[in-house]
Amino acid sequence: MNSVNTNVGAMVALQNLNQTNDELMTTQARINTGKRVASAKDNGAIWAIAQNQRATSNSLNAVKESLQRAQSTVDVAISAGETVSDILLQMKEKALSASDTSLDTASRTALNDDFKALRDQLAKAVSNAEFNGVNMVKAAGTTIAAIANADGTSKITVAAQSLALGGANVTVAAAGSIGTVTLATAMIATVNTSITNVSSALSKFGTGSRSLGSHMDFVGKLQDSIDAGVGNLVDADLAKESAKLQALQTKQQLGIQALSIANQSSSILLGLFR
Repeated sequence: MNSVNTNVGAMVALQNLNQTNDELMTTQARINTGKRVASAKDNGAIWAIAQNQRATSNSLNAVKESLQRAQSTVDVAISAGETVSDILLQMKEKALSASDTSLDTASRTALNDDFKALRDQLAKAVSNAEFNGVNMVKAAGTTIAAIANADGTSKITVAAQSLALGGANVTVAAAGSIGTVTLATAMIATVNTSITNVSSALSKFGTGSRSLGSHMDFVGKLQDSIDAGVGNLVDADLAKESAKLQALQTKQQLGIQALSIANQSSSILLGLFR
């Protein structure tokens, strides 16, 4: 039926054109943002999953920072421990020299002064082995507990190791000296024990540092995998969207022409009355 009141052809053409325009706007938005799911209204379920994974990925930044601080703190402790070990070797040399019964008083005094200087240097190295306010090698030093996961429920712990004079590892007393043959002879055994204990402490620090570094590498790879997974969920295939854009633009032009033709149908009816 031909009617001037109801142009069914124009209505259908307009509906199709509006649908094409909606699809065109969606495609242009995907190209502009690079995302197939840019907001919750695009796909609520996928957006929620992606948002949760983004939260995990962002939390892993804090994990990496915690691991980096912990590793730096342990590395400072290792540097201090190596210095202490080197000083102990020199102290052993002085004690061994002072145990010689043939030394004169002046030589023994000089060796004792050198020994005490090394002893005090060891104490300074221990007290200054601090990173970010944390010292792992002083008496009652701080044990490190780095965050290991995005929820903060897991920790990587590296125990403090006291390298202070008169402690469990360095058994040389804070006032230790080699002023006599007897003191020097006893000091040799004390320093030997200290060297063994410090080597053991350094081994524990080294293991802890490697654990922190290994976990930091894992966290970095985990974060990359999560980010890639989020990309798979929400990123648009730009090659596909580009091809679709061209098709929709052509479809839009055809829709405009179809609407124009449908709108001309009422004027064609006028010819019937001439």
